[in-house]
Amino acid sequence: MPVKLNFPLSSLLAFLAVLARVSGALAFVPLPGFRQGPQPARVVLALAMTVVLYPSWPSVEPDGTPWRLISVLVLEAAVGIGFGLMASFLAEAFQLAAQAVGLQAGYAYASMVDPQTQADSGILLILAQLAAGLLFFAFGLDREVIRAFARSLETIPPGAWFPSGAVWEALARTSAAMFTTGVRLALPVLALLALTDLALALLGRVNAQLQLLTLSFPLKMLAALVAMAALAPVFVRVLGSYAGQVSSALRVMAGG
Repeated sequence: MPVKLNFPLSSLLAFLAVLARVSGALAFVPLPGFRQGPQPARVVLALAMTVVLYPSWPSVEPDGTPWRLISVLVLEAAVGIGFGLMASFLAEAFQLAAQAVGLQAGYAYASMVDPQTQADSGILLILAQLAAGLLFFAFGLDREVIRAFARSLETIPPGAWFPSGAVWEALARTSAAMFTTGVRLALPVLALLALTDLALALLGRVNAQLQLLTLSFPLKMLAALVAMAALAPVFVRVLGSYAGQVSSALRVMAGG
């Protein structure tokens, strides 16, 4: 006797809505090695996360035209992109600090291949990307993103999302804090490099015969490395505080 598999159309629409939301977030969530990974692996990850969220799947009734379904999927992708952007602010803050330090320390003259974009990037920027990906898991933001997803599936019906004033405020505060956090991370090292330049300038003024140009690059690079190594615990505390702010913004965006 043949077996017939009955799969309701409403479940299929709910699956597509959740998949669009998850895929939009995975496009921006700073997972280490995700963007340059194989395409099938990324598809499997999106499908696996969608299946994991099955208990929180919303109820989507098959009503309306195909254009209505397309608009629902677009809105769901926008919700996922919002979650992904919010989660990526932590990595962007660290990369902003690394870019500022690398430019002043002279690391911008040497570049290596960025594993994310396959383009030439500064060495400190690459290290910041890898460290930010590890800190993303260390601070528990991966769990916060999944928890916010599960919460948003209950509070934000498919196709009915419209950012409220609280969401816009949380987005503005978190994005502004991204720049302030990057400046706070880079400012001590930049101050040390500025003092190093001042000392070399005074030394060159005292004795013009010294070839300080050949010493300035290795000295500033070494000073930047020593300062960043000494301030590593401070960096973790500052980024941990900002990670808490990002988690709060994710909960606000998920509707509480």
